[in-house]
Amino acid sequence: MTTLRNLLSLLIGLVFGLGLCLSQMTQPAKVQGFLDIAGAWDPSLAFVMGGAIAVGLVGFNFAKRRRRTLLGDPCQLPAQGRVDARLISGAAIFGVGWGLAGVCPGPAVVNVASLDAGAMLFFVAMLIGMAAERLVLNALAGRNGAVVEED
Repeated sequence: MTTLRNLLSLLIGLVFGLGLCLSQMTQPAKVQGFLDIAGAWDPSLAFVMGGAIAVGLVGFNFAKRRRRTLLGDPCQLPAQGRVDARLISGAAIFGVGWGLAGVCPGPAVVNVASLDAGAMLFFVAMLIGMAAERLVLNALAGRNGAVVEED
């Protein structure tokens, strides 16, 4: 079963990466053109996002009715949470980074395969930022006596 899981994971990752490439989400200039609503706005990625939302809605509605995944693992859907300062600040940091670089984590992983120095530098910087976030949260939690949950 582990081999089947690994093959399915590889296949799903390849389909996801291919989708990112075909939609041009791996091209920073294309993403920045979409985000430039006051300038030369390129609305084409709105259709990509709309398609992703539609697929996600179908998938989540299917998953909500199940107790187990198709491979037999327990379904673990996120609990509805509240909008708090951590969510808003994280979304703001993500949005600013996405706007400046034109790349988010999924396309960053795909772009590493190009062996482009800029893509690899972005990926390493992203990993450092993720580690720094974990260190800051642990330091803040230690000050408050709380434990930071792993995402």
